[in-house]
Amino acid sequence: MYIGLDLGTSGLKGVLISDDQEVLAEASAPLNVARPKDGWSEQAPQDWIKAAEVVLGELSAYGLAGLRGIGLSGQMHGAVLLDASDAVLRPCILWNDTRAHDEAAALDADPQFRAISGNIVFPGFTAPKLLWVAKHEPEIFAKTAKVLLPKDYLRLWLTGEHVSDMSDAAGTSWLDTGARDWSDALLAANGMRRDQMPRLVEGSGVSGQLRPALATQFGAGTGVVVAGGGGDNAASGIGVGVVKAGQAFVSLGTSGVLFAANDGYQPDAASAVHTFCHALPNTWHQMGVILAASDALNWFARLTGVQAKDLTADLGALKAPGKTLFLPYLGGERTPLNDASIRGAFIGLEHATDRAAATRAVLEGVTFAIRDCRDALAATGTQIDSLLAVGGGSRSDYWLQAIATALGMPVKLPVAGDYGGAFGAARLGMMAATGAGAEIATQPQIAREIDPISAQTANFDAAHARYREAASRISGLT
Repeated sequence: MYIGLDLGTSGLKGVLISDDQEVLAEASAPLNVARPKDGWSEQAPQDWIKAAEVVLGELSAYGLAGLRGIGLSGQMHGAVLLDASDAVLRPCILWNDTRAHDEAAALDADPQFRAISGNIVFPGFTAPKLLWVAKHEPEIFAKTAKVLLPKDYLRLWLTGEHVSDMSDAAGTSWLDTGARDWSDALLAANGMRRDQMPRLVEGSGVSGQLRPALATQFGAGTGVVVAGGGGDNAASGIGVGVVKAGQAFVSLGTSGVLFAANDGYQPDAASAVHTFCHALPNTWHQMGVILAASDALNWFARLTGVQAKDLTADLGALKAPGKTLFLPYLGGERTPLNDASIRGAFIGLEHATDRAAATRAVLEGVTFAIRDCRDALAATGTQIDSLLAVGGGSRSDYWLQAIATALGMPVKLPVAGDYGGAFGAARLGMMAATGAGAEIATQPQIAREIDPISAQTANFDAAHARYREAASRISGLT
C-alpha cells in the first residue's frame, strides 16, 4: 500500500492506495489561515503536523502493515523558517500573501532572476518573502538556518530530513530550472546561501524513510520510504496522467490552470507563463494561470441571487457569443497580463442582455482567458494534443463545449473520482518504493469526450479577438 498526503491551504488530505492503484481509504483534516494584516496570509506549521496526525490516524484504521511508500504534495511558495535546532521561527508566509510585492519587483528587476529561474518573480514566490523578512524582521532572518516549503516541513517531521523536490523548488525563484539545481547566483542576490536550502531529489525519488517512532505509532512496518513528491499542480499532473509532451489538463476551480507537460525546458517569463520542473526526471511543465475561473461564475451567482448550478443548467446548445463580453479580472490577472491592478468588466450590455446571456458571457470570458493561456504556451513551442478537464466547473457541459470550440480541440471528461494532488502523491510514493516511473501514471478512465462545434468556430474566434481588444482598452481604467 501507498499513502499520498496533500497539504492544501484549507486542509490536509490523505489517500491510501493499493498496488493496483485502487483507493482504499481517504481522510482529511481542516486548516485555518491567519490574516493579521491586510494582504498577509499565514499558517502555523505545527498545525500541519496536528492535521497529519489526524489523517494518518484515520488511514491507519484500515491497517498499514503493508505500507511501502508515502508521497507528498502541497501548496507551493510558502516560507517555513527554521533555526539551527529546527525550531520554527515565525508563522509560515503563504503563497497568497502579498506583503512582499515591493521586494518581488526589486528582484524581478534583476535580469538574472528571469534568465536563470525561467519565471517572473511574483510577490507570492518564496524569494521575496525572505527579502521582506530581512528588512522587517532582521533578528529572525539572522537566525534562519533552513528555509523549507510547506510540504517539506511535513517531510522533516516524517523523516528527520531537510529535502525538497524539483517541482516545488522551481517556485522559489532560487532554482536554476533548466539545470534542476539551486542557483548560487540567485541565492546570493537574495542574501541567502546554499546551506540554508534543503537537499533536492526528483519527485519520484527517495527522500528518506519514515521515522521508526511514527511507523510504530501508525502501525506501519520498517523501511517505509518517503518520495520527493511535488508541488500541488505537478502532483495533480501525476494524478491525472499528464506526464508526457502533448498532454494537458484544464482545471476549472476557484482559479483556472492550463497545465501542459514538456519533455524539454522552454521558458518565456515575459508571458507570465509558469515554467517549472515536473515531478518526474527530465520532464518540465508549463502553466497558464487565471485568477478567477469558477470564482467568476460564483461571483455572478451571488450578484443575481441564483446558485451557480442553476445559472448553467438550462443554457441549451452552444450559442455564438453575443455583443455582451465579460472580462474575468475580478482580482487582477496572471497569464498573460501579469497585472495585479486590472479589474473585470461587462461590456456591450444591451436591452437584450438577460440572465442567460450574461451567464454565457461569464463562461465565455473565462474560456477566452484560458485560450489566452493556450496561446501563451503555444508561443513557447508547447503543443497540446490531448486535454482533460477537472475541477468543479467541469460539471458544466456548456462550459466544456465552449472551451473545446474556443481551443479547437476535444475536451476529455474523466469518470467520477478525485485524481488530484493526494492521488498523484501516492503514485509518487509507489514510484519511490518500487522503482516504477511515468508508466504507472496512466490517465483516468474517460466518461466522455466533448468535441468542438465547428459551426461556431469562426464566431468564437471573432469574439476572442474582441475580448483581447477589450482587455487592452480597460487596462489602466479599472
